[in-house]
Amino acid sequence: MAKLIVIVGNSGVGKTALTRALCEHGGYNPGLEQHLERPFQALFKNDPRTFALTNQIDYLLLRAEQEQFLRSGDRPGVQDGGLDMDFFVFTRLFLQKGYLNEREFSLCERLLSRVRSSLPPPEVVISMNAPLDIVAERFARRSRPLEITQREDLAAVQVLLDAWLAGIDSLRVLRIDASDPDPGYRNVLPALLDDLVSRLAKTP
Repeated sequence: MAKLIVIVGNSGVGKTALTRALCEHGGYNPGLEQHLERPFQALFKNDPRTFALTNQIDYLLLRAEQEQFLRSGDRPGVQDGGLDMDFFVFTRLFLQKGYLNEREFSLCERLLSRVRSSLPPPEVVISMNAPLDIVAERFARRSRPLEITQREDLAAVQVLLDAWLAGIDSLRVLRIDASDPDPGYRNVLPALLDDLVSRLAKTP
């Protein structure tokens, strides 16, 4: 079974760009968010209360299917975000915002529990950290056409992200400073790739 790395961080911090850089220079297999390809994303953006559950179930299933595919490969995989972040950060955010009710949230929780009973959690979690004002500036610049998270949600996303990461074994978490503008990650990539090779070699 191939090993799995997930890259987590606030919306707009640079997860997708780092995922692509690691796959290009480290030979990893990518698992991307695919927000433009998801069948319910546009419906959710236009009518979040009606389509929040459908969209979240689709995303959780997508992430589980990606994990299964990446783990079946002959090289480690890298996901931007991933199954656990989609649940512990975004599903919880949508509950807070009233897009999901408690019963709908519980359904997503059951799905996560069922998936995790058959798929192990990622071996390495790369946490990208940057001050909220820098994240907000990057978030505004990327201007995705089907963006669900709003700029005013970024503080809540960070709180949920920090709470989730606090419950993960610290030995699995690799924290990197994403504050400096470095679109190609040239400054951090060599050391990060070396660190990943070392960490993955130590995991069962």
